[in-house]
Amino acid sequence: MANEKILNQKKEEVTKLAEKIKNAKLVLLTDYRGINVTDDTQLRRDLRGVNATCNVIKNNITRRALQEAGIEGLEETLVGPTAVIMSDEDYLEASKIIYKFGKDNEFYKIKGGVIEGKVMTAEEIITLAKLPSREALLSMLAGALLANISKVAVALNEVKKQKEEAGEKVTVAVATEEPAPAEEAKAEEPAATEAE
Repeated sequence: MANEKILNQKKEEVTKLAEKIKNAKLVLLTDYRGINVTDDTQLRRDLRGVNATCNVIKNNITRRALQEAGIEGLEETLVGPTAVIMSDEDYLEASKIIYKFGKDNEFYKIKGGVIEGKVMTAEEIITLAKLPSREALLSMLAGALLANISKVAVALNEVKKQKEEAGEKVTVAVATEEPAPAEEAKAEEPAATEAE
């Protein structure tokens, strides 16, 4: 009877983990050796900061949960102590944290994982982790756009100067939805004279 109870608990644990894996944008499997308590605490704190979790789960339970979630190709990575890192939100920031942590701790290495339902090798995950953050990419894009806009402004200013030097009158038209009050008065004035 006790064995049946333990078996049911394990089945329930597998089912819960499988459900989490299905909903996660990131599931990373990493080695979990040679880590002191201080480093482990800091890693978990960093991961919580990006809404990710780190749990050490028995390989058999992880293997069965992956099967139940319909994920294949990671069975051979489940050897030795394994940590499972999961995030339901952003896969990039959590991957960066794990990659950086692995660089500072020689025994802590990425084995493989799943990003948005796609099984990926350690090399593919590391390549993604080396990419700039979303904010950095957006600021690079904004910088490039601003540089182009300022180039256009300088070019237009040069055209204006050249035309002024050539003696042409240069006017800059600005489109507005409603005419200015002075323009309305001028427009109405000639109409009144024509009627007389």
